[in-house]
Amino acid sequence: MMAEKIPFVNKEKLEEIASQYATPFYLYDEKGIRETARRVNKAFSWNNGFKEYFAVKATPTPGILKILHEEGCGADCSSYTELIMADAVGFKGDEIMFSSNDTPAEDFQLARKLNATINLDDITHIDFLERVADIPDTVCCRFNPGGHFAIANNIMDNPGDAKYGMTREQLTEAYKRLMAKGVKHFGLHAFLASNTVTNDYYPELARILFKVAVELKEETGASIEFINLSGGVGIAYRPDQPENDIMEIGEGVRQAFEEVLVPAGLGNVRLYTEMGRYMLAPYGALVSRVIHQKHIYKEYIGLDACAANLMRPAMYGSYHHITVMGKENAPCDHMYDVTGGLCENNDKFAIDRMLPEINIGDLVFIHDAGAHGFAMGYNYNGKLRSAELLLKEDGSVEMIRRAETPADYFATFDFTGLFNRD
Repeated sequence: MMAEKIPFVNKEKLEEIASQYATPFYLYDEKGIRETARRVNKAFSWNNGFKEYFAVKATPTPGILKILHEEGCGADCSSYTELIMADAVGFKGDEIMFSSNDTPAEDFQLARKLNATINLDDITHIDFLERVADIPDTVCCRFNPGGHFAIANNIMDNPGDAKYGMTREQLTEAYKRLMAKGVKHFGLHAFLASNTVTNDYYPELARILFKVAVELKEETGASIEFINLSGGVGIAYRPDQPENDIMEIGEGVRQAFEEVLVPAGLGNVRLYTEMGRYMLAPYGALVSRVIHQKHIYKEYIGLDACAANLMRPAMYGSYHHITVMGKENAPCDHMYDVTGGLCENNDKFAIDRMLPEINIGDLVFIHDAGAHGFAMGYNYNGKLRSAELLLKEDGSVEMIRRAETPADYFATFDFTGLFNRD
């Protein structure tokens, strides 16, 4: 099925919201978030103990995390502050997975204090963790198979160039060393490709990890109790892309589970996922207003948002669909570059994009920004991060993060009187 790009809010409602909250702002759809969480849980309901550990890095906003916690999700954290946030929202103990790399001592120490499940990225981290904190009863290890990861001869990504995870030989050594240090419960984790739009990715990854788990059990005798498929299940950013079918994906993983793990006596292994993009991207949008037009060698549309609000197009050349509110059915017969106001020429949300005729004052809805959108924001040129708003299921709107002010921007400078000059 192709991805049809329809805003989850109509023009009248969005104008009403924009009359109360200054653009630009992020808007999230509570209904869509909850429905997706329930669909994921249903897709893997065949596995006793399944849990989706939402990747906090994708959307580190307490109001969003609270919704996911209510839907039974855990939190996948990668830093000290993400651990603090997860704990404050209400995730406790093994509801938190701590997956980090090049990890500072204080991060491991807080993870141990919270009794989070630690996912070790490197074999050298065993001794480091023991030195700065202690070795818990339960430990997960991250696997990197190296080389290229391919599905049906189509190369999806290059794990061999990735900085994450241990080699196959290191996994066996790590399990043995951890067992000698008292670890009783083991997990296995891997992340081999990003933003895949194919129903085959998770089943292929699962089959790889399941076979490694069987080997590790035979080689070490370790009690392998959970396998984390990590993230990588993507979304269709373009309207002409097919969408992933999470029910088909879950069934594909089930078949691999039955074929590989069950005959090896590992039928009680719990499966975890840690999706960020799939869970949130379609249910968040950057809303901005057109403030300028420029007619030189190209036609430019200037927004009150910029790459500091959504950097993916500038950083990766990523496509984000744009809807001009109220002109959804108008012919796309004008070619524009849609830009922000940064002093950087790559500050463009779209290049040579065919859109309806755009006028100053139009509201634009930039789709699929709910994950790795606000989270990747920055303050170049002194630009301030926007507010985040939640469109609730009852149609009301709640501000779940206020917009930054100049006082926020200057708060870390060690002097006074900046705003009190005559």
